[in-house]
Amino acid sequence: MQRINDHGTIVILYSYCNFHESYKYILLPVTYGMATVAGLLLNGALLWQCLRSRPWSCSTVYLVNLAVADLLYLPSLPLLTVSYAMRGRWIFGNVACKAARFLFYANMYGSILFLTCISVHRFLGVCYPIRSLPYRTKERAVWGSALSWGVVLIELFPTLVFSRSAVVDNFTICYDVTSPSLLFVYFPYGITLIITGFFIPFLIIFSCYWSMVKVLSRSQERITVGKEIRSKSIRTILVVCTVFALCFVPFHVTRFAYLFIGAYKGKDCGSLNFVMLSYKIWRPIVSFNSCISPVLYFLVARKNRKHMLKLGKNKVNPSP
Repeated sequence: MQRINDHGTIVILYSYCNFHESYKYILLPVTYGMATVAGLLLNGALLWQCLRSRPWSCSTVYLVNLAVADLLYLPSLPLLTVSYAMRGRWIFGNVACKAARFLFYANMYGSILFLTCISVHRFLGVCYPIRSLPYRTKERAVWGSALSWGVVLIELFPTLVFSRSAVVDNFTICYDVTSPSLLFVYFPYGITLIITGFFIPFLIIFSCYWSMVKVLSRSQERITVGKEIRSKSIRTILVVCTVFALCFVPFHVTRFAYLFIGAYKGKDCGSLNFVMLSYKIWRPIVSFNSCISPVLYFLVARKNRKHMLKLGKNKVNPSP
């Protein structure tokens, strides 16, 4: 349940707890605005460069799908920016509310799956360079990308049912997860989504990188594995681990706590206040994962870095 106080700030009333969330109206518009600008510029440049450079490698196929997932999500960010700048008022209707919440999770779990595909591809190239050749083809990458999109759509279909807007005291809001009255019903689905969308891919990525580190640390394997492949693998490991450490892991830890305490410990106001604050701080930070595909493209190979640097020089110094 919610009401609006005399100053226009939403006061969330949930299981007898009062929480003032004024911090959202500064933090979220700033972070969403920054993510929109950075994501559009970086992913637009990446797609433009990829369309110019053929043929594509398997990694490029996955990175292009990453960029598409990012660009599909970015149009919803201005809506959220405007909403939180208006102190939580949602003026765009129920359909736009559902779309904004769906696109957020589609971008996040799509990004996780495509990072998993990239990690498995890199793992096969390092640990089984010869035996894996039939599986590391562009056609397999296309099928893997299509399968990833299918999994994301199946996983997130219930989000369109649970997400909604509501009018409270003549003040329209767009619920972040679902309405408080449905949170207990939403909890099993939310936990299933965390397990299938985050935890299982995270285990796969961790296993791939652990095996790659063991292979790359052996002196004999350093001779077998080329210098450029080792460099690309190390850069990929560092970038993906950084994204998980800064975005995905903290978000899902706080999301699990938020769902569990909200559904089963609603009268524990101190704990609920802490997890709500943590969850809503990390949620906008996750939006910056929309910038990782250009970073990966830039770091994955020397040729890509030359293309991107040349593109930047041409924009700074256009031909007469």
